Amino acid sequence: MSPLSFWRSLLGGSGRTRAGRARSVGEDVPVQEGPPTRAEVRVEEPSDTLPSRITAPAAVMAETVPAAAAPLAGRAAQEQPAPTAGMRAASLERTLRSLVERLGTEHPDTITARNNLATKYAQMGRRQAAVQQFELALAEAVAVFGTEHPRTEIIRENLAWAFEDAGRPADAAAQWEELLRDRESAFGPSDEDTVEARTRLAVCYRRIGRLDAAMAHYERALTDVKDAERIEDLRLGMSAAQNMAGRHDEAVRQLRMVLAGRRRRLGKGHLDTLTVHHRLGRAYTQAGRTDEAVETLRDAYRVALNSSGDPEVRRLTLRLRRDLAGAYSAAGRHREADALF
Repeated sequence: MSPLSFWRSLLGGSGRTRAGRARSVGEDVPVQEGPPTRAEVRVEEPSDTLPSRITAPAAVMAETVPAAAAPLAGRAAQEQPAPTAGMRAASLERTLRSLVERLGTEHPDTITARNNLATKYAQMGRRQAAVQQFELALAEAVAVFGTEHPRTEIIRENLAWAFEDAGRPADAAAQWEELLRDRESAFGPSDEDTVEARTRLAVCYRRIGRLDAAMAHYERALTDVKDAERIEDLRLGMSAAQNMAGRHDEAVRQLRMVLAGRRRRLGKGHLDTLTVHHRLGRAYTQAGRTDEAVETLRDAYRVALNSSGDPEVRRLTLRLRRDLAGAYSAAGRHREADALF
């Protein structure tokens, strides 16, 4: 799985209301004089599942095409090569340079163009370049629109995701903190975007070792979310923070609840269910509950053996075999461990 998913777009009006925010999806769809593209980076978590799916981005601001440059017809049009990511980035760079020369850096169209270029850089994996452009766009948006304007919020969120993607969780946390304060004040604690900001802040806090703060935000988010899948994701994040804090029994309780929910929703042989089953066995091992670790890992291993048509399940089966052997050894059951090694 790529650490960078496609990015979600948020195209809104000038007002600070939820009705003024119209979300759209699609790649490289021209947008005329709209606010910047909101981009989301899905960062691969080492120990918990992130929000289930990030939607694809809407495109960047359209360049003006002269009337004489009408689309080619017939064979000539068919022979035109499809634009590559590098070609799109070069086009966005030209657009930005032109706007800076004509309008200056602190013009709404220039700010939008810079945000769109940064989004393309992020899609291409040019993380540092993306961060640099988002930082410039944010500074310009604050100067032009103020800190609470919807365009400023969009760019700030883009920068937060880009910091995460670049492995800078402390810098990302600073942006999520501001977004959380703004959204909680404007929309309330249970709003989808408020919960998203709180969740990402918890993830960043966990990564930089601020475990008590991370757990507090996970706990609060759990009270504000009703969707079963989102609750599972939050419990997984909470369990990861609890394990890091040495609160293994509490982590076990969170994982047991997630496992029960996924068995009901997906079935016991689904990869997502087996992944949590595996994590529960490892959590028992970390808690020193060796007999429960053996039982849990053995059950997960048997289910995985019967569901191993999926290559991902086969890989997970090998990890389960290894960890089950380790659990047998920890329990003093060396003969059974040797049979698996």
